Amino acid sequence: MRLTVDHLTRYSYDTPVRSVVQSHRLAPSVFAGQKTLDWEVTVSGGTAGARHRDGAGDTVQGWTIAGPVTEVLVRVRGTVDTEDLSGVLRGHRETVAPDCYLRETAPTRTDAALADLANAATGADPLSLAHALSAAVADAIAYRPGVTHAHTTAAEALALGEGVCQDHAHALIACARARAIPARYVSGYLFATEDGTPHEAAHAWAELHVPGLGWVGFDPANRTCPDARYIRLGSGFDAQDAAPIRGIARGGAREAMDVTVAVQQSAQ
Repeated sequence: MRLTVDHLTRYSYDTPVRSVVQSHRLAPSVFAGQKTLDWEVTVSGGTAGARHRDGAGDTVQGWTIAGPVTEVLVRVRGTVDTEDLSGVLRGHRETVAPDCYLRETAPTRTDAALADLANAATGADPLSLAHALSAAVADAIAYRPGVTHAHTTAAEALALGEGVCQDHAHALIACARARAIPARYVSGYLFATEDGTPHEAAHAWAELHVPGLGWVGFDPANRTCPDARYIRLGSGFDAQDAAPIRGIARGGAREAMDVTVAVQQSAQ
């Protein structure tokens, strides 16, 4: 499938800031399931800094914006060919050992309810167990925007019984780690409409490490494994760690952020 992306993030400040420094994970991952045909990231008033591939195999690009500024626009445009590999992250080069992702973080900390949910899942083999954990999270947390926020934890989302893709991913990571399965958070894009209508399409899911297969993606929010509709950007221990854009503004101003993302299918 050939997918085009137009992703605009607007940062607004109520008073001018002296400078802005950002770190981006906005380049499509390099693996067998996707091939980048063209990709451009622009930052208004920005100067590109160091670029490297981190231990998880993700491309990280630094940016500096000299002030005074009251607005910063980050725009991503590009085209990617994708292939359905049933969620398997085949051909992705990284140096971090999978067991590093057994580490708990604040958003993915396991409480008694998450532990009970994880321990109730059964599977004849590690892959079946991973599917069972994903299904359990999908059953326990209904998809409903607006009831959680950026800092909602997996335990809080489970207690609410509602949330969005970030909450599903955090809960699955917590459950997997409770069963000693390395798990991590993945950010990317999802083409979700069959007619190609532009829509909000920033998305998140989880990857679990399965012996013999390596990293396998699971998307409880949509009850599926990532397929050709998905574009993978980067990964981390949780949503904050895997954020496509991270940064800091110097000057003490109040910041507001607005994001629009459109993913469309194009002819090959």
